[in-house]
Amino acid sequence: MEEAGFEFEIKTREVEETYPSTIPTEKVAEYLAEKKAMGVQDFLQGNEIILTSDTVVVLGNTIFGKPKDANDAFNILKQLSGKTHLVITGVCLLSKNKKRIFSGISKVHFEELTDTEIHYYINEFKPFDKAGAYAIQEWIGLCKVKKIEGTYSNIMGLPMPEVYHELTNFDK
Repeated sequence: MEEAGFEFEIKTREVEETYPSTIPTEKVAEYLAEKKAMGVQDFLQGNEIILTSDTVVVLGNTIFGKPKDANDAFNILKQLSGKTHLVITGVCLLSKNKKRIFSGISKVHFEELTDTEIHYYINEFKPFDKAGAYAIQEWIGLCKVKKIEGTYSNIMGLPMPEVYHELTNFDK
């Protein structure tokens, strides 16, 4: 956000990242982003805008959030190995008068990952707070992603081209 020229302040509150099973897979990240915004709407002052986001990794109809532990991380990465998956980041912009919800979607093509590589990544990078058990800016992104369709920033957790467009047009 700073590199895009926005001034901001980080405020946090824990919000349970659960969603109804009836929500279409491609809308889960938007639902969670909105849920987070509603959980902090009392922070709004004056003409401020709250920006919240949530990222999910999707393979087929399976949504991968943050792994519960190293075993879960291993199983997630094993399923993503050699396949193409979606990274969907939902964003909610909220002011006292307006709400805008949207997503960024990127396709990530993984190379095959050996069990040794998966264990190395989990032990060295501890991706337990990452959707899909990986971060694109770490070893997996450098060594085992063969192709990205969409924006890199979306895979990192915030689709900046979309965010920039929406923020610069929010009051218009």
